[in-house]
Amino acid sequence: MDTFPYHFRLAVNEDIDALWRLEQDSFQNDRLSRRRFKHWITAETGILLVAENELGQVCAYALIWCHKGTRLSRLYSLAVAQSTRGTGLGRALLLETEALAMEQGRLYMRLEVAKNNLAAIGLYEKLGYRVFGEYLDYYEDHSDALRMQKRIASPVSSELAPQMPWYQQTTKFTCGPSALLMAMASQDGDIALSQVNEIAIWREATTIYMTTGLGGTHPVGLGLAAKRRGFEVVVWINNDSTLFIEGVRSDTKKQLMKVVHEQFMHEALSSSVVLRKAAISQQDIDAALAGGYAVLVLISTYRLDGRKAPHWVAVSGSDKHCFYLHDPDLDDDQLAIDAQHVPIARDDFEKMTSFGASRLRTAVAIKKVA
Repeated sequence: MDTFPYHFRLAVNEDIDALWRLEQDSFQNDRLSRRRFKHWITAETGILLVAENELGQVCAYALIWCHKGTRLSRLYSLAVAQSTRGTGLGRALLLETEALAMEQGRLYMRLEVAKNNLAAIGLYEKLGYRVFGEYLDYYEDHSDALRMQKRIASPVSSELAPQMPWYQQTTKFTCGPSALLMAMASQDGDIALSQVNEIAIWREATTIYMTTGLGGTHPVGLGLAAKRRGFEVVVWINNDSTLFIEGVRSDTKKQLMKVVHEQFMHEALSSSVVLRKAAISQQDIDAALAGGYAVLVLISTYRLDGRKAPHWVAVSGSDKHCFYLHDPDLDDDQLAIDAQHVPIARDDFEKMTSFGASRLRTAVAIKKVA
């Protein structure tokens, strides 16, 4: 039997010209530039793997993005020289990158593929990838794309039931309303995922101020907004003091935030919102999901972006390994696929859902009133 005539290694700067030529030969649209290749060669979150033939020529590459703070990796791009197609190189290269992603603790690999690229779709399906959604008008030529996923760390089924729609927040301060909109829309198809509703909920639930700029949203404020829209509501808070006041310097702002906090708490007590003065546990979240509730939780973004900011996300599912999150916020380099059903290992989730010096843990569970 012939030996496999290709060698895999991580890309170096000397490969940039060869990678760029391969990119030009492989794609008509959405090409990576020399500058982007240089970025990914040194990026801590990237794996850029090249295949060399027996002459030392670069004839294929695969670029993987390993999302910080999550157990998710994404096949960003894969290109194989025309002269080597049909030799099994693409399959072998992808399997090698999966192995490297697993070494970095990733459980899932995701990718996008043109809906009319039947050969690539067939390859991915043979390797265990399953479709869990699609994008319309995704590429520069206006063609559609399928979203595919594979659980790479174990043979467990990787299929997702994307019952919760995803919505991207339109301002820096409306993650809470956006997470609530996703949670409500998962149970009520008449809830519009719109900026009008996003801002309306923010106005009802805002804390007025945060450390800088406009205020985020209070868990009880979000719960009351859901209650007004016909949902049963349970709110967990393990802290009796005014929320998010740490880091706010102005005494005037602190006083206003205290007034708002007390007003929310008083209104919750006089309504049928269930207020549990305790830290929500993973068992609580699992039980809520099993009971038909949609859940949104406050996380610290430190493990995602290095900043210690409070941020609301919606829980789109769970299993014995992970919680899956719909994140309403996108970084500049991210696509919508990167923010949907984001897998967070349970140990990481436990650390992520504690915010600030007070170790605030808070969450909101909602269920449509029958």
